[in-house]
Amino acid sequence: MKQQSQKNNDIKKLVSDLKAEQSLKAEVKEKKEPAKETVKSPKIHAVKIAGNHNAITWLTIFLLFCVAVYTLRSVLMPFVAGIVLGYLFDPLASRFEKWGMSRTLATILVFVVVIVIAVPAILFLFGMINEQLTVFVDATPGYIASFIKRTEPMLLSLQEKFPDLEIANIKAVLKDNMTSGLQLGGKLLKGVINNGFAIINLISLLLITPVVAFYMLRDWDTFVKKVDTLLPRKSKATIREQFKQIDRALSGFIRGQLSVCLILGTYYSLGLKFIGLELGVLVGFLAGLISFIPYVGSISGFVISIVLALAQFNDYTKVLEVIAVFAVGQFVEGNFLTPKLVGDNVGLHPVWVMFALLAGGVLLGFLGLMIAVPVAAIIGVLMRYAINNYKKSSLYLED
Repeated sequence: MKQQSQKNNDIKKLVSDLKAEQSLKAEVKEKKEPAKETVKSPKIHAVKIAGNHNAITWLTIFLLFCVAVYTLRSVLMPFVAGIVLGYLFDPLASRFEKWGMSRTLATILVFVVVIVIAVPAILFLFGMINEQLTVFVDATPGYIASFIKRTEPMLLSLQEKFPDLEIANIKAVLKDNMTSGLQLGGKLLKGVINNGFAIINLISLLLITPVVAFYMLRDWDTFVKKVDTLLPRKSKATIREQFKQIDRALSGFIRGQLSVCLILGTYYSLGLKFIGLELGVLVGFLAGLISFIPYVGSISGFVISIVLALAQFNDYTKVLEVIAVFAVGQFVEGNFLTPKLVGDNVGLHPVWVMFALLAGGVLLGFLGLMIAVPVAAIIGVLMRYAINNYKKSSLYLED
């Protein structure tokens, strides 16, 4: 019996020891859990502070970059032009490089091809435009008189409806204002053509731009690799995808739209000259030059050509020929040139393009006009990325 009671006492003691040990562990656990919470909260706070700090840092860098561009706008033009030329001809140099040439030799060959083709073409084009401007300045009074004579029936019908209308005064006002305005515009444009290289810094454009373009074209792949190594590791895939979208938009606009402008300018110039329009080369060239703004170039060139045809010819068939030239040009551009050369990669609305050009011209002058559309394309890509992320966020999906 004593042994049995001793065993019972031992069992009770063991059970009490186990209970005491479990209670002790529970107390230790309760003491440790608050300590973990106090350690976690500062870490979360530190992450938030770090995120805000990164955003402020990037915003500061962006603002400093904008201030630097605005401050140095007078000297940046040859460098920007060189970068644009390097980007423009990089595919051609890469193709030569695939054929077994070194990058330096491919760059030299690209420069030789461009100089052989571009320099004679530019000289010939400037000579024709200068000749056309001389004709324009001399023939303006005759065009104005002929145009006013053509509008006499319309003015007479207006006088029948409004007897107090003085037709002679209207003719005088139209003749004086249109003649002086058009002659002034023609002389100004001719002065820019003749003295443009004197106005622009000759050294920067003719010496610095080719040097910058050469080094950018030769080292383009190296620059791309160095920029790629500087990308944040966590966001590298996303940033690369956005760079691909930007490159697609820029290549579609700069390379594709430039080709469209050159083809249309050549077509309009030759077509209007072929039908006998005296200023056809000038009007066609300008219409093609600004055709990167949809409908603006074609509409402005069409209206000016119709007015010139009415002033120059007594036969309305010439007006129909002008209409035919622009109708064919628009058909070819809309159905063949733009879909094949530009495609749907640009994604720039005409209103956005016009706003970018005006804003760039006001802020940075000619430099702003050069970079306006590429910057607008980059902003468009980033805005589409931001909108897509917004549509996936809880802010957009919440009920």
